[in-house]
Amino acid sequence: MAEQDASAQADNPSAGTIPSQWVEQILDAAQRGACLRVRGGGSKDHLGDITRGELLDTRSWQGIESYEPSELVMRVRAGTPLREVEGMLADKNQHLAFEPPRYTFAATQDADATMGGAVASGVSGPARVSRGAVRDHVLGCSVLTGRGELLRFGGAVMKNVAGFDLSRLMAGSMGTLGVLVDVTLKVMPQPMVSATMRFDVSEAEALAQINKWASQPLPIDASAWWDGTLLVRLRGARAAVASAVQGMYRERRGELLAPPVAEAFWLGVRDHTDEFFVRARQAVMQAGQHGVTLWRIAVPPTTAPLGLHGELLAEWFGGLRWVCTPAPAAAVHEVVAKAGGHAQAFLSLNQGALVAPAAWSPVQRRLHEQVQKAFDPHGVFDTGRLWASEPASR
Repeated sequence: MAEQDASAQADNPSAGTIPSQWVEQILDAAQRGACLRVRGGGSKDHLGDITRGELLDTRSWQGIESYEPSELVMRVRAGTPLREVEGMLADKNQHLAFEPPRYTFAATQDADATMGGAVASGVSGPARVSRGAVRDHVLGCSVLTGRGELLRFGGAVMKNVAGFDLSRLMAGSMGTLGVLVDVTLKVMPQPMVSATMRFDVSEAEALAQINKWASQPLPIDASAWWDGTLLVRLRGARAAVASAVQGMYRERRGELLAPPVAEAFWLGVRDHTDEFFVRARQAVMQAGQHGVTLWRIAVPPTTAPLGLHGELLAEWFGGLRWVCTPAPAAAVHEVVAKAGGHAQAFLSLNQGALVAPAAWSPVQRRLHEQVQKAFDPHGVFDTGRLWASEPASR
């Protein structure tokens, strides 16, 4: 089947479509029983415990292969810096609506977020609740498997994605299924008008209010609550945003933030450079082995306050809750599981795998093992970063 029919197609690795050294490195690792650690700019080295793996650097594979502004589609090589992609989109008044974080606080000076890393990490910014997650914007991709085969999934437009959309598996895989060679993305026009309202409310009041507004036909694009303050970002047509601002002000008597202040805040939330995240990183480092952890917790948006001791920032209408707490991991997982969600240790000096063993059901584990075996039967990419596991038998 053709690429646009969303079926996998193996290419000849020597055809010049990918760096030949990647194929050689994968095949050599498979033969030796070694493990490879896929890395771009290194801006996400803080995500998950990288327990093993020889480096496979993707930064040599850069470039925007195609961009059709009128079709809202872009195909990008995995090693391309995210700033380069966003710069080209900005010139056409377009953007990546899922707002991938750039992590400019990364410790290494050469850390520069890449497009491949943005997709492989699967982390979305404040607009994810209204615009969709990373995987919702991935139309297709090319992947080098643990066999050294180049597989292509998906197509160039949404209507061509049919059957099993395996390209979405790459979003959040953290390089454990294969090496992303290129990704085809859906891009979006920049919003016509943006406005941010600020309200002084408690956590419980904020959760109730934002979910009430979310059920109404309001152009709400993002929300964030921290330390008694709820901020709501509105985006869309000028008349719709103006009407929403007036209605929300009448209901809660909030404050309309100046655009520069609002923009700085949302960039800080997106890139995790806002005061909450700065304080959380400081708390984790200062606590040392006492075990303070910044947790990334996903729960249904209407979930009541979790009651975990520590500082909290809630995004996505309450669906994403960042909690910096000294509470034991078992206690955090228990509280979150009762709420019907899952918790991820996002930043910790005792960082382990990103997915805790308790988060797996027997069915999920079996499905994962089958997918992993299909993509990487020799365990070439089994770094232990995403899930804790023993090296695959060779």
